[in-house]
Order: sequence, then C-alpha cells, then structure tokens
Amino acid sequence: MKVHVYSIEGKPVDEIELPPVFNEELRPYVIRRAVLAHQTARLRPWGVDEMAGKRTSAETWGKGHGVARVRRVKGSRYPAAGKGAFAPHTVGGRRAHPPKVQKVLREHINRKERRIAIRSSIAATKEKRQVRSRGHLVDDIAELPLVVSDEIEGIKKVGRIKEVFHKLGLWRDVERVIDSKKVRAGRGKMRGRHYRQAVGPLVVVGQDKGIKLGASNLPGVEVVTVNNLNSERLAPGGVPGRLTLWTKSAIQKLAGGLFA
Repeated sequence: MKVHVYSIEGKPVDEIELPPVFNEELRPYVIRRAVLAHQTARLRPWGVDEMAGKRTSAETWGKGHGVARVRRVKGSRYPAAGKGAFAPHTVGGRRAHPPKVQKVLREHINRKERRIAIRSSIAATKEKRQVRSRGHLVDDIAELPLVVSDEIEGIKKVGRIKEVFHKLGLWRDVERVIDSKKVRAGRGKMRGRHYRQAVGPLVVVGQDKGIKLGASNLPGVEVVTVNNLNSERLAPGGVPGRLTLWTKSAIQKLAGGLFA
C-alpha cells in the first residue's frame, strides 16, 4: 500500500510504500497490557515503618476504672497520657493494615508481547474509524497515515509549526485539546493534578532537529523519535488509534524492521 508524502505546505510531493508493520492485526487487549506495564513501571513501592505505633510501654489500666481495657500511654502529660496505644482500633493507636512495600505494584509483559503491542498500535494509526473513535477530528486530513517530508524536523518556532498544522489539517484537533481543559473532579486537585486535558496529535520523527522545542509547546502535542516509540504514546490510556503525524525518515526506519 502506498501513501502520499506531503510537504510542509500541505501538498503531496512524493509517494512511499508503507512497511508491513501497518498491516498488523489490531489487538486491544495486548495493547492494554503493554500500557499498564509502562504505567506501573513508574510506581515506587512505599509503606510504613513496621514499628510505627509500637514504640511505647503502654499498659492496660485493668478493671474497675470505668474505661475500656486497652493499653494506654503512661504518664500525666496532656494530651498523650491516657490515650490508646498499640491497638489498631483505639484513638491514637496504630493503623490496622497499613501500606506495605511487599505489595506487588508492577504489571510485567513479555518482550514479544510488548513488540506485538507496539506494532498493533502503529497499525491502528492508519484506521480513520479507529482514530475518530478516540475523539480526534480527522475530517480535514487527506489520508491516514499522514506522512510529511523531513523538512518539518528542523522547525523550532511554535508559530511556524502552527502554520504547518493548519495546512496539514491537524490544527482542529489541537483546538479540541485547548477547549477540553477542565478542573478535575475529586481529590486529585490537591495532588498536583488540578486539570484534565485531552490528548492531541503525536509527531513521530526519524531525528529530532529542533521540532521538539516548538511542537511540544502546543497543548496535547507530543514529539517522539521513532526509536523511542512505545504503546503508551501510540495508545494513551490503552486505547489505540491516536492521531499520528509521521515523517518520511520515520517510515523508512520502520521499514527496516525496527519492531520486528
């Protein structure tokens, strides 16, 4: 299957044969597992000190005091004296089942499965129905996969990137991302995740010659070299079909059996 190679002016200037990786079968379950593996790899095991809440010589008062027979802090200093200690069900006591570092947080995936997931995610980028189902606006785009000349790799100015996106039909999707920014519901607002925002186009280049300086400043747009591709970037959240812009050199590297 051949597709056009577009110039940064949005006009077809060449044709290129798509590598076999674009014919890979869509496997959403394998993609989901691979994305989970990437996400859980960033988690750090954490837990409480095993002796937390137990460093005390608290004893029960025994019967005849009109209070529960739990171990209590000794002494007469307020407010610690008389408080429950050591027992998990008392005010001031330790936690019953605190987080433990032994908990398994990581989802592992085999190397062959991971490569299958990458190939499947790449193939999904040429399916217009799949890309549209993710919410991307693709009506102004001539064809998918969208391949552009390597000239775009050296553009460093945001304004120039914006012009190229207009001519290639990608700018409507960036506007969708800008309009999608909303305040997050829930406690994530207190944890450095105050806003939620949609995911925009992915730009895959053969070599970064400065485009990351410009394109990465556009909301939702991400730039990655083809050697650093993974399932999470091609299928954010485990859902395949991200709107992707490929450079000619990136396609040629895929044809060399990069993820075979």
